[in-house]
Amino acid sequence: MTVPIELGGGHCFVIAEVGLGHDGSLGLAHAFIDAIGSTGADAVKFQTHIAAAESTPAEPFRVPFSRQDGSRYAYWERMAFTENQWRGLADHARERQLVFLSSPFSLEAVDLLTRVGMPMWKIASGEVGNRSLIERVADTGQPVLLSSGMSALSELDDAMNWLDARGVARAVLQCTTAYPCPPESIGLNILQVLRERYACPVGLSDHSGTIYPGLAAVTLGADVVELHVTMSRAMFGPDVAASVTMDELRQLIDGVRFIERMQAHPVDKDAVARDMAPLRRIFTRSVVVRTTLDAGAVLTAEHLVAKKPGTGIPAERLLELAGRRLKRRVEADTLLAEDDLEEPIQ
Repeated sequence: MTVPIELGGGHCFVIAEVGLGHDGSLGLAHAFIDAIGSTGADAVKFQTHIAAAESTPAEPFRVPFSRQDGSRYAYWERMAFTENQWRGLADHARERQLVFLSSPFSLEAVDLLTRVGMPMWKIASGEVGNRSLIERVADTGQPVLLSSGMSALSELDDAMNWLDARGVARAVLQCTTAYPCPPESIGLNILQVLRERYACPVGLSDHSGTIYPGLAAVTLGADVVELHVTMSRAMFGPDVAASVTMDELRQLIDGVRFIERMQAHPVDKDAVARDMAPLRRIFTRSVVVRTTLDAGAVLTAEHLVAKKPGTGIPAERLLELAGRRLKRRVEADTLLAEDDLEEPIQ
C-alpha cells in the first residue's frame, strides 16, 4: 500500500493504538490487527520495549495494576516480542491495508524496528527530551510524529530543532498524559498553537476513552488522530480505561470521514435555497381567507391566515393585503391569488 508520507490534504490519518493492550500475547496482538483492519483505520500502532535497554530493575510502576509482574522491569520483559515476531506483525498489518507503527523506547528498539521496516515513527511523550533516540530515528529519513503529553513548548522546540537539522518531515500531536484524560485537559486550543509555531501537520493523541475529542479535533483541522483501542472494557491492562472499543473506533472513523466530506464541500446558501424551491412549495405557507367573502369585500387582517402549501401569495405578505378589495367571491379556506384582488388604490 502507499504510505501517506505527507500528512494532510483533507484526509485525517487515524492511528489505532494497541500499545501494550496485547498483554504479551502474540496471538492477541495479531487479533488486534484483524479487528482494527475492519474499522477503516489508517494505521495500527504498538510499543516496542526492550527491558534491559530501557529500564533498571528499580523502575517503579506508574500505577500498581499488575498481579502478575513483580516489577515494571518484569512487565517490560513480558511485553517483549522477538524480531521475527515483530516482522510477522508488520507483515500482517500490511496485509490488512494498515500502516504498521511501533513506538521505540530505546536505541536498540529503533534498530530492531528499522530492520523490520518502519514507514513512519511515533515518539512517545516521555521520549521527547531523549535526543539520542530522536536523532537515531531521524537518521532513518522517515517522517516523525512527535507526541507532547509531558512537554513544555521549550522542550518541543528542542526536539523539533533536532528533527529539522536532519531535514525529516515531522508532525506534532497535542496530548495530555492522563489515563483517562478529562475534557478539561484535552487542550484542543493547542492545535492552532502548534500549527502556527512549527508550520507542520498537527494532530491529537487522545486518552479520553471516548470518540468526542477526535471528532472535535478533525473539525479544527487535525491531520492526525491517535487513540488507544481495546477489545473490551473488561480486558486487563493499564490503558483500558483510556481506550475505545472497536465499535467506537469504527464510529469515530465514520464520523471523521463524514466531517471531511462536509469540509470538502462548502455550501452556497443562496444556491441551496434555489435547489430547495420545490420543497418550499410544500413546507412554506400562503395567504388563505378564513371565511367565505363576496366580491367587493375589503380585506382585513382578521380575514386572513397563513396555511400550507406555499403555492399562493407568500405568507410574509399577509399584512400588506389588508385593505385590498376582492373582485370576485372567494370561498373559505382558499388560497388567495393576485387575480382575486383589485389593484390597490394609489
